[in-house]
Amino acid sequence: MPQQKDIVKIAIQMPGAYPQLIQLDQKKPLSAVIKEVCDGWNLPGPDNYALQYADGVQMYITESNRLDIKNGSILRLTKAPGRCADDLHKGIQSSDGGVRCDSLKELASISRDVTFAQEFINLDGHNLLVQIVEDSKENNQIMTHTLTGFMELMDHGIVSWENLSAVFIKKIAGFVNAKSTEESMQQVSLDILENMVLSSRKLFFQVKQEVTMERLIAHLQVANQQIQTKAMALLMALLQTAEDSDRQDMFAFLNKKNLRQYIYKNIILSSSPVQDEMAHYLYVLQSVTLNHLEARMKTPLDCYSQDQREALHDLRQAAFETESENSLSNERRRSLCAKEFKKLGFSNNSNPGQDLVRTPPGLLALDTMHYFATRYPDAYSRFVLENSSREDKHECPFARSSIQLTLILCEILRIGDTRDAGGEGADHQDAGQQAHLPGALQEQSERSELQRDPEAAADGAAAPGGDARSARPRAEGAAEARAAGADPPAAPPPPVPGNHVQEDQQPPQAGQTVVLPLVAQSQDAPLRRRGGRRGEPGHRNAAGEDSSGRYQRFADGEGLSSHEGEQRQADQGGPGSGVQHHLRRGGVQPELHRPLQDRLLLVDRRTERPPGEGHEQRIHAQRAGDPSVHGD
Repeated sequence: MPQQKDIVKIAIQMPGAYPQLIQLDQKKPLSAVIKEVCDGWNLPGPDNYALQYADGVQMYITESNRLDIKNGSILRLTKAPGRCADDLHKGIQSSDGGVRCDSLKELASISRDVTFAQEFINLDGHNLLVQIVEDSKENNQIMTHTLTGFMELMDHGIVSWENLSAVFIKKIAGFVNAKSTEESMQQVSLDILENMVLSSRKLFFQVKQEVTMERLIAHLQVANQQIQTKAMALLMALLQTAEDSDRQDMFAFLNKKNLRQYIYKNIILSSSPVQDEMAHYLYVLQSVTLNHLEARMKTPLDCYSQDQREALHDLRQAAFETESENSLSNERRRSLCAKEFKKLGFSNNSNPGQDLVRTPPGLLALDTMHYFATRYPDAYSRFVLENSSREDKHECPFARSSIQLTLILCEILRIGDTRDAGGEGADHQDAGQQAHLPGALQEQSERSELQRDPEAAADGAAAPGGDARSARPRAEGAAEARAAGADPPAAPPPPVPGNHVQEDQQPPQAGQTVVLPLVAQSQDAPLRRRGGRRGEPGHRNAAGEDSSGRYQRFADGEGLSSHEGEQRQADQGGPGSGVQHHLRRGGVQPELHRPLQDRLLLVDRRTERPPGEGHEQRIHAQRAGDPSVHGD
């Protein structure tokens, strides 16, 4: 008598027959169970039958997976996998096109089962599919079923990808490159090529040679999300498998073709939401692109490198109109260079390369500055000259600020860190807009009109050993707003009139302001600086300390002052909110926020002093003419 835990109550179906409700004994051999079921329907030859799940993934029941059967499961009696494989193998070779199409369609569906796949491969069925592709004599529908069945068979790992012929690879690549290929064929062809690239270095070179990058970029611009996803998957496989030199060439080509623009326009801003698989590949693209900069970040400047020295002098020549230096003496030329490098903001103006020896950011800081100077020469020269042409003490700390900003970006973007491949938390807009780290310095030029305190920026940028995260800027979303066609976020609102300046802080002199933030504070808690000049509450000093303690959360939206935000909360009845709560926390006298007529003091006209105790009585006595009464 079998134990109750070994008994599973199930139903078994067969087309044209009443279902059987049986108690499946898991200890009994599966062949004996099938024989009993066949006997119940008077079917001869039980060896030609097998059990299969009727719902969901219709997998065959074998001795290895039979324990997964639960109470209430519905199975069906069907052809054994060996018999089914033999029938489909014959049907694929039929001279009747309809039979071939039906056989290949069924093959594409049933090949997901590893039991059947093993039987079909044992009949050399996968090579039969390869032959169909290489001959390319079938119509698009049959070819689609053939490619789908082949992909499902290869996905089990029974046959190695390296056994494929060069002719087959060319055919698959031709389906991807051809503009007239049906979408279903292109989708499965892209999937096959991705698996080839990931399986072998040899196949990587073959696929890279056959598939054009222009065509992959074109696939990203179509409306079919599945083709977009498969094209992005193949592109990521190529980037991840390539060596550093090949990857560098591929990035150069993609940048030249402006890949970011197509991603942002056709994927991120698409009318359909970004699917999880595409989000994963965007995350991979972001990681691969940023980590590609790790080598430059960890490489210090070599003073003996001619290219690096020329890049430094390009910064100087792009900012200042230099006369013919050939006519100058060596001493005069060195003096002129040192003066101009000082105006550029280098700490070591006689040998500016020493500022770039520290790693990180190493040569990556030079790349960002050179990118800015060469790609946006007008904005670069205007930014430098506007801040350095007044007098020597107002030289622009462009170099020191750029080096420090590059270091901050390396920390924010985690360049060089090993990233999770799961794609959790992928920033799709970063993938579309921050693939170029040097482009972040463009923010610097667009806000140059608001910057009037270069010495404060130099102190903050050159603070040794300071926490880079404490110096992170505030302007969040400027790149996203510009890419979407909107203006960058406006400058913070002016401080509330009447704010008291603390005794240990001095207000800025005329003509000075603060270097406003240039990089989004993307990883910290949503605590943002209210903004202001040095000496005002809410400003951090060069050491990154908030001496006034007036950091606070923005109220309900960008651009609200703290007073307006908390007043909105007070209007909505929020607990612990309102103007008085804001003033007490910020250290501002409540009287300064009362209406003017409520703040006027009654002043004794005779003494010009504020009224004291008994003032009203003395006023009446004076008006009555009593000379003995004096003022307060």
